[in-house]
Amino acid sequence: MAATITDNLAPIAVAERIEAMDVLRGFALLGILLMNMEGFVGPVMASGTGLDPTLAGIDRIVDLLVYVLVQGKFYTLFSLLFGMGFAVMSQRAELAGRPFAGVYWRRGLVLLAFGVIHALFIWAGDILMMYALCSFLLLAFRPMPYRWYVGLGLVAYAMPIGFMFLMGGMGSLLDGTAGWDKAMAEIGTQMRALIDSERIAYGSGSYADATWQRLKSTGMALSNITMFGFIAFGLFLLGAWFVRSGAIARPGEFPRMYATLRWVAWPLGLLSMLGSVALEPTMDFATFNLRVSTAFTLQMLANLLMCLGYVAWVMRALASAPWQRPLVWLAPAGRMALTNYLTQSLVCTWIFYGYGLGYFEQLPRAWQPVFAVVLFGLQVALSRLWLSRFRFGPVEWLWRSLTYAELQPLRLRAG
Repeated sequence: MAATITDNLAPIAVAERIEAMDVLRGFALLGILLMNMEGFVGPVMASGTGLDPTLAGIDRIVDLLVYVLVQGKFYTLFSLLFGMGFAVMSQRAELAGRPFAGVYWRRGLVLLAFGVIHALFIWAGDILMMYALCSFLLLAFRPMPYRWYVGLGLVAYAMPIGFMFLMGGMGSLLDGTAGWDKAMAEIGTQMRALIDSERIAYGSGSYADATWQRLKSTGMALSNITMFGFIAFGLFLLGAWFVRSGAIARPGEFPRMYATLRWVAWPLGLLSMLGSVALEPTMDFATFNLRVSTAFTLQMLANLLMCLGYVAWVMRALASAPWQRPLVWLAPAGRMALTNYLTQSLVCTWIFYGYGLGYFEQLPRAWQPVFAVVLFGLQVALSRLWLSRFRFGPVEWLWRSLTYAELQPLRLRAG
């Protein structure tokens, strides 16, 4: 069985990797950590509600900058990169004339297992389960012409946003009626209770308390899979297009597209995000009307446009000699993206949670990005050191070994 699997398909060799994708993964890792810090230091469920109204001074400024420039833009980039990875695997299988579906299913199931372990035993803000569950749908779209991916991806991305917008309009029409007000008040009460229970379990509870709380929080997060699953899947398709079209491997052939993303998409995304903040700086769980749904729609539009703009700016920087060398330092961290993502959660929960060092809700908001940059800098250095001796990161090695049902060579050959 194992021999058949590895004869059919094998992990991509280092020399065959697209360096721009590894750099983008490293860049995305930094953004993910900057975004997740709020959910490490405090309750996970409170970290995605916009600006914290209790902050003032430099803490409020940093909170605003992270919300506008980072929040939501880098899980979007991570989703694009997941789609790119799928397309690379698919292309290699096609060129070799070898089967692909079986290996891809195993790959997704192993990732799902990693996600479950991460969410239940380390940190409830996991994204891996969502990726794994949505990834299986990509196989159905594999035979389609890649030119369709952009349109289908945008439709998938827009569908739940349009639904939320319509629900907001309905909320405005029903606002003030007894049934609607009671339902929204109950939702608000439930979410506040969940946040309070997170604060107790993660801040001062035992590991068992935190694990039980993670189970409850993960269940709540997965209840939104219909909406965020469509968004992630749409981004997967857009990412697959970047690889299939050659836009990542041969960016010089797409100057107009990348220029548009840099100078039109990113600024429009920023304006859209600022509009969302102006309409509703802090999301209230007990309120859902046209104003809130419009702010949400603007935020989701900004996430996509600014994410694509970041991709374009990184690709432009990689083509510039002064910027290429420092950016290439991100590539080893990107090659070990799964290891580094999980390590971020392990380190941060150990430092901030009550069963660790117990610094929960004690790191000021202004210092959280500083902490993130220092931690990521260490990860970049350690990734470079590790990959000077080994072919894969440790979790990547395990992922590949389980996917191909055979232990993969880990050490680099001498000479």
